[in-house]
Amino acid sequence: MSKALSLWFACSSIFVLGAAAISMSYNGWLALLLGVLAIFNIGWGFMIKAKKNRLNGPEAE
Repeated sequence: MSKALSLWFACSSIFVLGAAAISMSYNGWLALLLGVLAIFNIGWGFMIKAKKNRLNGPEAE
């Protein structure tokens, strides 16, 4: 995975987790939704990394 794409997934996950932390005091359901969204975002990043490693081979990292 490229460094830019890794940075994108890291920053977007931190942003969504931060929004979930802030929304905890306002709305519990929104915080839960944002937490699940963050988990899916992190998982999506791992899936893209695995797919690129499978196509390029593990030595391409």
